[in-house]
Amino acid sequence: MYKASENRYDDMPYRRCGRSGLLLPAISLGLWHNFGHVDVYNEFKQIIFHAFDRGVTHFDLANNYGPPPGSAEENFGKIFNKDLKQYRDEMIISTKAGYGMWPGPYGDWGSRKYLISSLDQSLKRMGLDYVDIFYSHRPDPNTPIEETMMALDHVVRQGKALYAGISNYSADQTREASRILRELGTPCLIHQPRYSMFDRWAENGLLDVLEEDGIGGIAFSPLAQGMLTNKYLKGIPEGSRAAKSHGFLQKDQITEKVIAKVKALNAIAEKRGQSLAQMAIAWLLKDERITSVLVGASSVNQLEQNINSVNNLHFEAFELKEIQDIIN
Repeated sequence: MYKASENRYDDMPYRRCGRSGLLLPAISLGLWHNFGHVDVYNEFKQIIFHAFDRGVTHFDLANNYGPPPGSAEENFGKIFNKDLKQYRDEMIISTKAGYGMWPGPYGDWGSRKYLISSLDQSLKRMGLDYVDIFYSHRPDPNTPIEETMMALDHVVRQGKALYAGISNYSADQTREASRILRELGTPCLIHQPRYSMFDRWAENGLLDVLEEDGIGGIAFSPLAQGMLTNKYLKGIPEGSRAAKSHGFLQKDQITEKVIAKVKALNAIAEKRGQSLAQMAIAWLLKDERITSVLVGASSVNQLEQNINSVNNLHFEAFELKEIQDIIN
């Protein structure tokens, strides 16, 4: 039987999520990749244990994580119910619905029918009575935003989720979603945008809305699918994400210009006594509007390296200017 480390809260900083009562760890574990039925059970089990031992209390899932879809929730539920159940009140478990999950017209997007059905399925897969955060995973252009937000409000009132969140919503959509949820009496707790040094769309108004409305922010893909690591300093290595024909990172994205930027950023990271990945995570956490950064991990060592980002979160003004000059 797994027994959590007695020192699990010694080193991890916890940050307030917007204007809520909830604190999240600066580093959260995302189960988007590496936790499906195609992956090695004992390996990702150790990753989850190590995360909790290091103060990572927040585990982020979605209905479609795998592959196959649903399998990350099934695997997490198996590990939770065998070894982590005794720590349930120390954990934040989140899931989402919004992408295609089952055939027919009711298994995708943002209808009340889909969101509520999906959460019921997620709870069953994980063997949970409730999740801490339930997200609308993406805005639906064909469903009134009021309907989607009323579904989030409904599952909170049912006790199937403690908080409501949104992901991938634009600044204007976030402002509107937040207004509706506030009027319903279930304020929007958190927004999960894709955000990194190489992907800064959230700076074009979204972060300002989060601050104005007291919404927390949690960044996903902080390493730009691995580009902000030392993996691509000398081009595209065999077996890397960019070397594969499928996936979110393609060969044509690793240009000479990108490699030059990565090398320049890596030189700054080395002077700071950090890896490039650690600096990229710290760079996101410099902004108080970002409550937490979601990291993935394919090994305990990789997770440990990412968690160690919190050992140096301070940036001198000249470092920030150097970084800004490079990424601009």
